[in-house]
Amino acid sequence: MKMKLFQTICRQLRSSKGFSVESAALVAFSTSSYSCGRKKKVNPYEEVDQEKYSNLVQSVLSSRGVAHTPGSVEEDTLLCGPVSKHKPPKQGEDRRVPQNWFPIFNPERSDKPNASDPSVPLKIPLQRNVIPSVTRVLQQTMTKQQVFWLERWKQRMILELGEDGFKEYNSSFHVCDHVYVKNLARDIFLQGKRFHEALESILSPQETLKERDENLLKSGYIESVQHILKDVSGVRALESAVQHETLNYIGLLDCVAEYQGKLCVIDWKTSEKPKPFIQSTFDNPLQVVAYMGAMNHDTNYSFQVQCGLIVVAYKDGSPAHPHFMDAELCSQYWAKWLLRLEEYTEKKKNQNIQKPE
Repeated sequence: MKMKLFQTICRQLRSSKGFSVESAALVAFSTSSYSCGRKKKVNPYEEVDQEKYSNLVQSVLSSRGVAHTPGSVEEDTLLCGPVSKHKPPKQGEDRRVPQNWFPIFNPERSDKPNASDPSVPLKIPLQRNVIPSVTRVLQQTMTKQQVFWLERWKQRMILELGEDGFKEYNSSFHVCDHVYVKNLARDIFLQGKRFHEALESILSPQETLKERDENLLKSGYIESVQHILKDVSGVRALESAVQHETLNYIGLLDCVAEYQGKLCVIDWKTSEKPKPFIQSTFDNPLQVVAYMGAMNHDTNYSFQVQCGLIVVAYKDGSPAHPHFMDAELCSQYWAKWLLRLEEYTEKKKNQNIQKPE
């Protein structure tokens, strides 16, 4: 009875107007002993773009693959969570409240430009001292699973660069802000550094076109951010250090400028994998608000910022994804940053207690 019903449906579909069955788009309704429209069986794997996925297959099947940061679906899920517009809240985590609350915004400052603002972008050098950096705090408070994948990536990097090469990589251009980027080890180091140099050259009004290295401006990453740069103006700071004296941490931010008319702390990132959602950027929002909170209370700066922007540029020149963070979203991430900072402080306190005198 079911077989006759299937046959009738197939005949009606074929005879109906506006419906055609082509070999390339055939939809087969089948049971264990019958297939509607007895067509030659097509192997679905023949349609797979072999060149596109060859590197991925090699990486998955071989433990001796190229050195890169976590790149598999499993690793991305552990590090970034599921790719979705609305990440489901974890029970308990979002209910926690920082014990020592400190505001991200400074009520004594204005986010509007005034005559005392510098005409040339600030570039305050980072002073290396015992004060923990934003990067160190985030690294020391990762989950065990995140630590596992990061350690595996580190070992691959050492195999690729050697111990000395990895130390140089790890100490250059505040690399910890980029440790989740999925490029080859040497390419990450060189291309990431050149990308930031090119951006600094483009955004700095002090430099003329002759002083710029034209080769830097021809990279895929720069091409990727062209549509973003059109909306960036009024640069206030470039590669500049910040320090939060009350909360006791330091950082090195990429850029402070206006994006679509709103003053933002801008963080430039590079990636080979699309990151269309802010959840895909892992801890980058926490970095942005940490820099923002420090800068808003740093005496080296006369202005304050209430918005953030994470720009993910792509090596192949695909249009970069901008992730804008308004004041409300920044406040939400600020609370999470304070929790990570408290966790870091507690860990260090326990380590000092356990040390023998």
